[in-house]
Amino acid sequence: MDIKIIVSDIALNCRLRKNKTANEIIKLLPLKSSVNTWGDEIYFGIPVTAIEHSGASDLVSSGDIAFWPPGNAFCIFFGRTPASTDDEPRAASAVNVFGHISGDEKLFRGVSGGTEINIVVKG
Repeated sequence: MDIKIIVSDIALNCRLRKNKTANEIIKLLPLKSSVNTWGDEIYFGIPVTAIEHSGASDLVSSGDIAFWPPGNAFCIFFGRTPASTDDEPRAASAVNVFGHISGDEKLFRGVSGGTEINIVVKG
C-alpha cells in the first residue's frame, strides 16, 4: 500500500512494508498533526501503542518512516540526527521501520517545528 505525506507545499509518496506496525498505522489514516523536528527527522505523536519488533534498530536509512515505541511517534528520517555518528540517520532508540519514501525525502529539510502534516492513503 502507498500513502502520501503532505507538509506545506511538499507531497511525497511512501511505500509501506507488510508488517504489523504498518497495519496499525493504516487503521489511523487519514492523520493530521503538527510536527516536531530533531535534526533531519520529523516526528509527531500518534494514538498507537506498539511493542518494539525483533528487527527494530536505531540505525535507519534516509527516507525511512518508522514508529518510535517509547514516544508513540511517527518518524520520518531524511538525514543526520543528533544521535548520528556519521552521515546516516540514527533514531534516539530502536524504531520499527514500516515504510520508505518514494521521492526526494531531503525536501523535508525546510520544514519547521509546528508545521501541519497530513498523512493520507494514496489514491
